[in-house]
Formats: sequence, structure tokens, C-alpha cells
Amino acid sequence: MLQSFCRLAGGGRRHARYPDRLALASGPLLLLFMATPAFAATGGLDLTTSFVGLLAVAIFVLAYALVMAEERLHMRKSKPVLVAAGIIWGLIGWVYVKAGMPSESEHAFRETLLEFSELMLFLLVAMTYINAMEERNVFDALRSWMVRKGFSYRMLFWLTGILAFVISPIADNLTTALLMCAVVTKVAEGDKRFINLACVNIVVAANAGGAFSPFGDITTLMVWQAGIVHFQEFFALLVPSMVNFLIPAAVMSVFIKNRKPASLEDDIWLKRGARRIIVLFFLTVATAVACHTLLHLPPVLGMMTGLGYLQFFGYYLRQSLPRSLERKRSRYTQRGDWKKLEQLGSVVPFDVFNRVARAEWDTLLFFYGVVMCVGGLGFMGYLGLLSDVLYTQWHATGANIALGVVSAVVDNIPVMFAVLTMEPDMSHGQWLLITLTAGVGGSLLSVGSAAGVALMGQARGNYTFMGHLRWTPVIALGYIASVATHLWLNGHSFTLHG
Repeated sequence: MLQSFCRLAGGGRRHARYPDRLALASGPLLLLFMATPAFAATGGLDLTTSFVGLLAVAIFVLAYALVMAEERLHMRKSKPVLVAAGIIWGLIGWVYVKAGMPSESEHAFRETLLEFSELMLFLLVAMTYINAMEERNVFDALRSWMVRKGFSYRMLFWLTGILAFVISPIADNLTTALLMCAVVTKVAEGDKRFINLACVNIVVAANAGGAFSPFGDITTLMVWQAGIVHFQEFFALLVPSMVNFLIPAAVMSVFIKNRKPASLEDDIWLKRGARRIIVLFFLTVATAVACHTLLHLPPVLGMMTGLGYLQFFGYYLRQSLPRSLERKRSRYTQRGDWKKLEQLGSVVPFDVFNRVARAEWDTLLFFYGVVMCVGGLGFMGYLGLLSDVLYTQWHATGANIALGVVSAVVDNIPVMFAVLTMEPDMSHGQWLLITLTAGVGGSLLSVGSAAGVALMGQARGNYTFMGHLRWTPVIALGYIASVATHLWLNGHSFTLHG
């Protein structure tokens, strides 16, 4: 299924993830390559030197410029790419109808849409579980525990970084970064210097942690669903990811004054069913892995089955709520625990569909726009052209390292989708390398990843672009060291093709 799209899209083979960037980087690159003789590996019409093709690239670059200006324009990033996707495929359809080949463009669009649909449903279930755990106070309880422990600033710096690295492979890097940022801003309120430093560390740690798990980042999910890297093979990136996080963290921690923040009272209790929802989430992940590994079916089947687990459990929570409240009222009254008794009055039934509604729909729609835009440009022949330049004229290692740096500006979703669609002839080690570099390259700049962009909004004024930029050389050192570590540890997997 995916392979058939890849053949249509210019010799490519895969997918895409969280909000933002190769669109912008590939746009200028494509404009440079247009002066060279074009070829179409699409099996369809070569539009790379036509007016329609040039217009499509211009529309894509304009749309992505609007995405990059999201913070300044206060316009959601999904808007421009949705319109751009419609225009690009409209232009393709018009050309193919005039050429008497409407079925080819229709088939290409449907294949691209099918790939997006699988990933969208997968992400929707994951977001629903994360929202359910948030509603049951799982993350607030973790934050409360950290606040009450009274850690020193240096200990808080390391603890939030390590937790970001450990949690992001399961809960995704964006959710994890927001959680850890909430802890830092509450504990160190008013200390802008420490908050900025801690947020930089959190972004690096969350992105590094997400790079060695299919569930940590949309890019790794795309690679896994494409069948390029199997579930257990991602863990070959564990040590390189740790290096990427630990080297910058060790340098930055030297600049933290080892003092304690003022003590805070923040006591949060888990809501009923919270622990069981965590267990169901792990069961859902296991089901998705089993579907993909044992049955050779798309992982989305397991995730949607897992949504059914949550719906059944939500039904149980609603039906048993009156009895549960009655028992708790009796128990708290006997104890004289009036505070908890008062809290029972605000208890509302758990509703799965409220959790679905709270998914990051702007991210999902942005994802659709990027996938369809890049898929359309690939069908025109541009990604085949770009693949020839990067992976034929360049060495694959250099191309993959460079694309990781590009992802700091253009975001790793469109970068990875473009690479998957190109489907360059690479060894297993090279596919692991682009997975690593696309995942951690966004840490070089605050706008290079969804985690960084989100934290700039959450810690507004405390964590800034320039505040992050001051530490970019140190983060770059971690980036170089992680790549070197991967080449050293996993060098045997590079033997097929260079």
C-alpha cells in the first residue's frame, strides 16, 4: 500500500509527524534544482519545469512561510497548509484531466490520503489516552509530588530533564515537555534565568527521548508504520539519544546555582480509575505492536482496538460512579475529612468523547496539509529530483546529517515525510541515522520542534528564542556526539550501501 504510493510519488516510501518545517527547507532547495534537467519517477507526467509545477512550489513555500509566522500572526498553522494542499492537488487534477489521465491523479491522491488516515487515527487514539490521563490528574499528581519534595534548582534541572527523557518515549515529546515546563515554572516562579535554562534542557531531553521510540515522535511513528524499522530496532538509538541529552545537560548544569526554591503547597490526588487507564494505555501499545509484529497488520488496528478498551472502561466508570461516591462520602464523613468530602461535589462522570474532542486537532489538520502538499509535489516529480541530488550526488550519511540540521528550521514532520516519499536506497543504519537526526535536530533552535514552540507559549517571556539560541553551540555538540555514537555503535548496519 505504502510502497505503491512511493512509486507514484517519485520513488518514495513513507510518512510524516508533528507541526512545522522541511516544506520550507525543501522549497528553496527545489527552486535551486529546477534549473537542472528534470525527471519524473512518478510514472506520470513530469511537471517539474512546467508553469503548474512552479506555481505549486510557490504556493507551498508561501503557505509554509505563514506557518513559520504563526506566533506573529496568531493564525493556526493548519490554515495555510490546508488551502495549499487543496490548490496543489487541484492543479494536478486540472493538468491530468486535460491530458486525459484523470484516473492516475485520483489514484495518487487516494493512496496519499490512505497513508494519512492510518497515521491520523493512530495519533488520535494516543492523544485521547494522554488527555484521559490528564483529566484523571496523572500528570498533575506527578508535578505535585515534585513540587512538595523541595528539590534544589540543580536537582530540579536534572530531574525534569531525566523525566522528560524517560516519559517522552511513551507520552510523546510535546506532552512531556509541557508537563515538565509546568513543574519548572511553578517551582522557580520569577527566576527567568533558571526557567529558560531548564526549558532548554527539557526540550533537548524530550526530543532525544522521543527519537528511540515509535511512540515518542510522529517521525518515528511514520518510520515504524512504514515497516522500515521494526519496533525493537528503535532501541539501537537509545545510547545515541542519551548522549544527545546528557552532554548539553552536563554543560548547562554547571551554570546553575545550587540553591533551593521557596517551599510550595500543591497537593493533587489521582482521580478514580487513573491507574487503570495507564494500564490500558500500555495494553493498547502492546496490542498495536502485536498487530504490526505478529500479524503483519497496520498498528492502527491495535490502537483503535485500544480505544475500545477505554470506551468500555469509561462506561464502567460512569455506571459505578454513584456507588463509588456513596462509599467515599461515608468513609470521609467517618474520618472527618471535610476537604475531600467537599471535593466529591465537583466529581463529574468520565466521558471518552470529551477526551477525543480535546485532541490536538490543529496538529492533525496541519499534518494532513503537509502530507498532501508534499505528496502532491512528489507526484509532480520534485521529490525524485531532490532525492537524486541528496542521495546520489551526496553521500547518504552527509545528506541525513544535513537534513537533521534542516529540521531545526523546517520541523521534522515534512523532512521525514519527504525522505520516506523519496525512498532512497539506504542501508538499515542510514534509516536509523535519519530517524535520529530528524528527531534530535529540532533541538538546535527553539522553533525547531513542537516541544520548543509549545514551551515558548507556556513559559512566555521566560523561555525565548534568543534564550535558547545562546545554548545552541552546546546542543550542537550533543548532536555531533550522538551521530558519532550511532556511527560507532551501529556501524555494522551501514554495510549494505554506504
